[in-house]
Amino acid sequence: MKNAWVIGSGPNGLTAGIILAQAGLNVTVLEAQSQIGGGTRSAELTLPGFVHDVCSAVHPMAVSSPAFAAFPLREFGLEWIEPPAQLAHPLDDGCILVHRSIEQTASRLGIDEARYCRLIRSLADHWRELAGDVLAPLRLSQHPLLLARFGLRAPWPATMAARGHFRTDPARALFAGMAAHSMLPLEYPGTAAYGWLLALSAHGAGWPIARGGSQAIAKALAAYFHSLGGQIRCDSEVRSLGEFEPGSLVLCDITPRQLLALAGDQLPDTYRKRLEKYRYGPGVFKVDWALEHPIPWRSSECSQAATVHIGGSLDEIATSERAPSEGETCERPFVLLAQPSLFDASRAPTGQHTGWAYCHVPGGCKIDMTEQIENQVERFAPGFRATILERHTMGPECLEWHNANLIGGNIGGGEQSMQQLLFRHTEAAYRVPLRRVYLCSSSVAPGPGVHGMCGYFAARRALADS
Repeated sequence: MKNAWVIGSGPNGLTAGIILAQAGLNVTVLEAQSQIGGGTRSAELTLPGFVHDVCSAVHPMAVSSPAFAAFPLREFGLEWIEPPAQLAHPLDDGCILVHRSIEQTASRLGIDEARYCRLIRSLADHWRELAGDVLAPLRLSQHPLLLARFGLRAPWPATMAARGHFRTDPARALFAGMAAHSMLPLEYPGTAAYGWLLALSAHGAGWPIARGGSQAIAKALAAYFHSLGGQIRCDSEVRSLGEFEPGSLVLCDITPRQLLALAGDQLPDTYRKRLEKYRYGPGVFKVDWALEHPIPWRSSECSQAATVHIGGSLDEIATSERAPSEGETCERPFVLLAQPSLFDASRAPTGQHTGWAYCHVPGGCKIDMTEQIENQVERFAPGFRATILERHTMGPECLEWHNANLIGGNIGGGEQSMQQLLFRHTEAAYRVPLRRVYLCSSSVAPGPGVHGMCGYFAARRALADS
């Protein structure tokens, strides 16, 4: 076996290509779009000179990724920018900031100060080791006691964890905002895991942005891949696995629904039915803004972070995150906002800025959420609308058009529920029951995020099998 193909040029596809090329194979990555990157692309979506991230914007998992750490990405142009604070969470009467320092963060949490330090420090001090386990398929751990400590906290609903561990409203709201990245109702089992993971990554690795935009991540991965002899072909949509020679090694940075479209008639009945039952869950509605001035936060401390969680209290965030699973939208949605130009002047003309925000909506939702999102920003930043020069919106249908992996606008490669845990997170999930065909997208372990580990483990599995 000398030749290999990778379908899709997102971080997982490019990482898979790199691992195969390092092993000496002739690897070609095929990308349906005219631009590489998948979820790590940037473009002038509003006005000339304003660079917006099309999907992902802030990258805690990228700087936590063992695969990326092993690649010389800095030599190929990737530069991380870490803001003074990792996260801001405005409240009606102030703002909570998450810093790299656990003590500095906890000092704003009142009677929860000591408890926050105790809960976070025991794991954050070993984040690199823990990340090696959580950014991997289910397997025997190299750090079993550390993973067990995390495992005792992970299965719980986020609402229960927030109320059980913290007594103050700010601490509970902070945890809820992090857990809301699960895109599930916070009453669901397992949502607490997302709250802990994001808190630990903030203290253990940071929540940085890439200088020049998220496209810089894809460019660096592609440049390293090219240096290993790899090839990339854009505008090359694959419509069937039959396009490849029999026995070709093919890694698919695609989701189960797309795999069905490419190979459904070749798949065994039992496997095909599993794919047909695969659930995608909520989508997102996204807005990008070209801004004349920085966002005028009521609490100026919000300007210390590139990431802002807008949603108020635990109860408000829980209400917002419950709505999409019931097929509804929320008038006061939880909004994830990024303001990268505060720290990266290359994103906008001198003195002007960009803003990026989204909220969760039912999969495939056609409702325009611009007003609801902007109302939430205005709530904590009075006068925000007056700074807007131009806006660009993308609902679930538009997001899926930009990236076919975002089925119904779902940015997580599928629903993050406990029911799909075994399908997504075992070693067997990489193997497609066709000769030398593997899944390497965020629909397999370790799941969503810009970290490349799905591609890393899928390629390793393919090489081991061969």
